[in-house]
Amino acid sequence: MRSIMVVGTASNAGKSLLCAAFCRLLKQKGYNVTPFKGQNMALNSYVVENNLNGSGEIGYAQAVQAWAAQVKPTVAMNPILLKPQGDMTSQVIHLGKPVGITKAANYYRNYFDSGWQCIQASLAKLAADFEVVVCEGAGSPAEVNLRHRDLTNMRVALHLKAQTILVVNIDLGGAFAHVVGTLQLLPPEERALIKGIIINKFRGQRSLLDSGVEWLEKYTGISVLGVIPYLDIAFPAEDSASLFERRSRLNPAELQIVVIRLPRISNFTDFDPLLAEPSIDLKYILPGQSLGQPDAVILPGSKTTIADLEVLRSTGMIDQLRQFVNNGGVIMGICGGLQMLGKSIVDPECLEGDLNSAIGLNLLPIETVITPIKTAQQRSTTTNLAPPNLPITGYEIHQGKSNFSPLENEQVMPWFADPNLGFVTSDRQVWATYLHGIFDNGKWRRSWLNLLREKKNLPPLTIEVPDYNEQRDQLLDDLAKAIAEHVDLGRLGF
Repeated sequence: MRSIMVVGTASNAGKSLLCAAFCRLLKQKGYNVTPFKGQNMALNSYVVENNLNGSGEIGYAQAVQAWAAQVKPTVAMNPILLKPQGDMTSQVIHLGKPVGITKAANYYRNYFDSGWQCIQASLAKLAADFEVVVCEGAGSPAEVNLRHRDLTNMRVALHLKAQTILVVNIDLGGAFAHVVGTLQLLPPEERALIKGIIINKFRGQRSLLDSGVEWLEKYTGISVLGVIPYLDIAFPAEDSASLFERRSRLNPAELQIVVIRLPRISNFTDFDPLLAEPSIDLKYILPGQSLGQPDAVILPGSKTTIADLEVLRSTGMIDQLRQFVNNGGVIMGICGGLQMLGKSIVDPECLEGDLNSAIGLNLLPIETVITPIKTAQQRSTTTNLAPPNLPITGYEIHQGKSNFSPLENEQVMPWFADPNLGFVTSDRQVWATYLHGIFDNGKWRRSWLNLLREKKNLPPLTIEVPDYNEQRDQLLDDLAKAIAEHVDLGRLGF
């Protein structure tokens, strides 16, 4: 199995995006290609079904890269997933399944050896099925204090003897120093694997950079494989910090939807389909900021639901949300957001943090208990309303079990054929679901948007639109085409 490794001078250099583009470009060249990231720390995850032990979680970025390669995502593509949950602790997931919770200080002692075994076994499995692997690093490969515990960067590159590309985000400034410093800190055997440099997110006149590129190649002895301009492509964000980079829509939008950016927001890739809707202004706001007058508010998923709920309470956001609904506003909760909309959340074993209970917004007659057993599975169902009998697909990832008390409020009804997947009030103001990927369903997404448009006397949109996976596939084609104009993989022998 031939291999390409993409490492960065820092986080947010563009590694995930480049790996997705390389997967699509290599697929277009006729290669049977797979993505790989040995260890990912992310709160955006995806459920894969083709796991030896049933369904399992991987980082969402690796799922996107698999779709770019036009293959099904598997747990071997991301054998280790760390899901931060505050206080320097993370849930540890090996080969799709939770294996424990650890503090950062104890991770090396408790999980390094077993993690490296997962990585080697996964690479061996991928080698049996694919011709080429495109590996993504994490952060920087030159963190000298973390080298002994780094499972993601040059340890994998050395294991594979991978042709390694170093990418730098020039938009942050100091790009030449970042590249030279990174190379200087790598041991000789690791530096020897660096076969090319890519300068990413360049703004301005390309000719003004030429002398710098020539100097860099001469000083390092390594070719600059390309200079990529700043691309205005709504690529799925891996880190919540990337949400602040997203530009506001230039044209006036007909509807505004606000997402509350919780401190431990998770699976905010749920809202990428809304970014692709030309009539929508999707806005993220922090707890404590003014809600304004949006057409709808979304409470997203959270890795620490009780702690994030208490942040909403302490900042006054709960009061804003309740007033918003009292004034006729529409609110939707997804996963942790569903739990927040209920009466209470209890975490008797403190699985998600130090807090063991919290009072919810009390907008739905739901009581939730956080349990050790994690639900992670793909789901197919149909809607009960808005409109009825519409096929829906999505996936569940949660550790909470919510009990619904319909007798307490006859104005609340099950949203789906499976009553455990979500609830909605009869006035269509409060929506709640455990389904991630709900907005990927094109007909349902447009039907829901039309309910919002009706409240503003706007004409309905056609619901005969493709699901988001088709839009995403076109986005990946556009991304690959844009990268191919500036990076030549032929210089690596592909």
